Amino acid sequence: MGEDGVVTSAPQCPDGPTPMPRLIATDLDGTLLHDDKSVSQRTVAALAAAEEAGLEVFFVTGRPARWMGVVSDHVQGHGLAICANGAAVVDLHSVDPHSTGSPTGREFVQVRPLPRITALKVVEALRAAAPGTSFAVELTTGINYEPTYPPFFQDTGANVATAEELLHEATDDDSAPVLKVLAHHAELAPDEFLTLARSVAGAYASITRSSPTSLLEISGLGVSKASTLALCCEERGISAAEVVAFGDMPNDVEMLDWAGTSYAMGNAHPDVIAAASGRTVANNEDGVAVVIERILAERAARART
Repeated sequence: MGEDGVVTSAPQCPDGPTPMPRLIATDLDGTLLHDDKSVSQRTVAALAAAEEAGLEVFFVTGRPARWMGVVSDHVQGHGLAICANGAAVVDLHSVDPHSTGSPTGREFVQVRPLPRITALKVVEALRAAAPGTSFAVELTTGINYEPTYPPFFQDTGANVATAEELLHEATDDDSAPVLKVLAHHAELAPDEFLTLARSVAGAYASITRSSPTSLLEISGLGVSKASTLALCCEERGISAAEVVAFGDMPNDVEMLDWAGTSYAMGNAHPDVIAAASGRTVANNEDGVAVVIERILAERAARART
């Protein structure tokens, strides 16, 4: 690891200076955020400096839109966030207290839903392959979950019923788009559960995980952080080679593999380390800011020559 905290000798790391990017895509939990869910002043300053230099910043997270308050106070020009592992693009600048589209009032710019009939197939497959699995259903209007599912204490007023009941379209609220289904198992190891789920239901949906526990996140087939980020970049005329991405967990793997330059955090899962082209220090050591500062320093040095 270099003096600046960035590994530059990873097997896949590009030779020479860091390419000059046009867009920074960063995960939140375990990546941009400290473990206490705060954003350091160093990181806030680095993001602001990146935007002042003309780089776009995208938050790309497994979090739902209503949990984006952790970064909403630090939104500068970077108003767009890719949430729910690519199932939704949200405008963090748009806050309308009268909005009915989101419990936070934020505008959904794009939604890539999980069809309910597909979600039911995944639920059926996992119930058979991993008895004891409990489920939650994340909608654009909020989350609902089964009686045995670990409750979300941040989400009061959730409907509690079986996944089959929650996925049945009976009312206007129930017919809201499904962003993802969450599957929890109390006994299986996290990676074991993920491998099993992909083997029995991977043909129906995209399945990943971001939690250290045995909690899987199930999205529409082909929906991922990477695929939605690629769509957003295409709209802006930005190529993968012009993107620098950061992540720490399996739900970041596709994004890190897609981006021209990518960094696994010092606290990253082994699969993330294998997918990234470089490494930086851990989230609690401001690993994202370390890389951004280096990119901007290199850009300034090039401008002087």
